[in-house]
Amino acid sequence: MSQGWRKRFETWVTRHHRPSREPIRLDRRRIYILPTRQGYAFALLLFLLFLWSINYSNSMGFAFTFLLAAVALNTMWQAHDTLLGLVIHADGAEPVFAGQDARFAFRLENPRQTPRYGVALQWRDREPAYVDVPARGSVSVRVLVPAERRGWLRPGHIRVLTRFPLGLFQSWSWVAFETAALVYPRPRGRRPLPAASAGQSGSGLNELGSGSEDYAGFRPYAPGDSPRRIAWKAATRTDQLLVKRFIDQARPELWLDWRLLDPESVEPRLGQLCQWVLKAENDGHRYGLRLPGVKMPPDRGEPQRRRCLEALALFNHHDVKPVDEVLESKAEAEAGSVGRAAG
Repeated sequence: MSQGWRKRFETWVTRHHRPSREPIRLDRRRIYILPTRQGYAFALLLFLLFLWSINYSNSMGFAFTFLLAAVALNTMWQAHDTLLGLVIHADGAEPVFAGQDARFAFRLENPRQTPRYGVALQWRDREPAYVDVPARGSVSVRVLVPAERRGWLRPGHIRVLTRFPLGLFQSWSWVAFETAALVYPRPRGRRPLPAASAGQSGSGLNELGSGSEDYAGFRPYAPGDSPRRIAWKAATRTDQLLVKRFIDQARPELWLDWRLLDPESVEPRLGQLCQWVLKAENDGHRYGLRLPGVKMPPDRGEPQRRRCLEALALFNHHDVKPVDEVLESKAEAEAGSVGRAAG
């Protein structure tokens, strides 16, 4: 398909099948059907058999031709009926890094009392993922969408198709949801972690959930706590999960600062910061993140890692003024205040 026809077709699909927040049920108006290549070849074979039967006035040839035509019409009806009434749910997608494939999860629900075979979901020209949907049941399907840039990734229109039962006809429909996957920057860069500094605490002691020096009792479990710190023996005596608490001396804290990097293009700097976040978390450091307009206090663990990566993924450099512009606006403000004071 040429680029012009493809663009017109995508415009038509977008106009008639807008993204939805709710599950989509396929009715007759949403389903399309056309012969496949095998279907066109089968139609040509039927035409040749029909001409042969006319030429030789062969009644058995007519009967065989009409029988095959009836089989083809029955497969066309079954291909259409396989999608009719199918309900598609969007289950979202896990965050990925730029350059990877985002795995969008969909759930196909079959309200009928008969199973549906050979149903597939396909994104653009990629290989379709085929599943069988049981009667009165549902099945999950994952569609891979390449994540080329950081930020929010929306898959757009997904094609639901089937060629059941004989592959002579393809029945399909288009569905679109308002689901999106968060794409983190691609980790890259070879610069080592910046130097750490001692954490600021009044008494010189920090209470750290994963410390290992002085035992300080238990505390309630919180999401993100390491399973190794859970007091399993104590959990058998109570209905609440408890976590062992330790008191450590204040440990050095890392600040992953935007200003520590050379003034180059935005994406390489975000890639280096992403690399630092992953390495700091892997090494067990307490680390914070500084971006223009964003400051994440030092912490560690999966929640901290996720917060920092989300900040990097959604960072908008267009909202950040250049240094010269900031200094100029500051000078103008100071000059205006001096003028008002003199007046």
